[in-house]
Amino acid sequence: MISREDALNILKESGCSEKVIAHCIAVSELALEIASKLKTEGQDVDLELVEIGGLLHDLGRSESHAIDHAILGVEIARSYDLGYEIQEIIKRHIGAGVTREEAKELHLPDDDYIPITIEQKIVAHADNLLVGTKRISLEKRILKMQKKGADRGRIDRVRNLADELGVL
Repeated sequence: MISREDALNILKESGCSEKVIAHCIAVSELALEIASKLKTEGQDVDLELVEIGGLLHDLGRSESHAIDHAILGVEIARSYDLGYEIQEIIKRHIGAGVTREEAKELHLPDDDYIPITIEQKIVAHADNLLVGTKRISLEKRILKMQKKGADRGRIDRVRNLADELGVL
């Protein structure tokens, strides 16, 4: 696993803005907070993976601010020889995931983007609770999604992910 410093250097080298980097740091910190709480409750969580995954989840924002930033982020992560687990966090962090059917509608490569592992779920959830570096409530996230026209399935996934993790 790479260090926090290495992850921050990758964000800078890739061309992420200071605003994106600040957001990534905030996501990483909140994700670690969630992961630590779950770990004290007996969950098996890789804290280091959560920290680095949180830092790198928006790596693709160096090239795009559209939904394809997750795909681009995976490509950049590969170019840095970052491991599969980090690549999967980057790929699956959007909202509470994107189904294969939704991916087709969004013109993403044919794949399933739903978070599977606890670490993927924690990073996705932490990302949902932040706008930039500002923490927001789950209700506020859902309102934002509704205003943007998100369908019931996506909104339910965000709510269900929060319920599953049972924190914040």
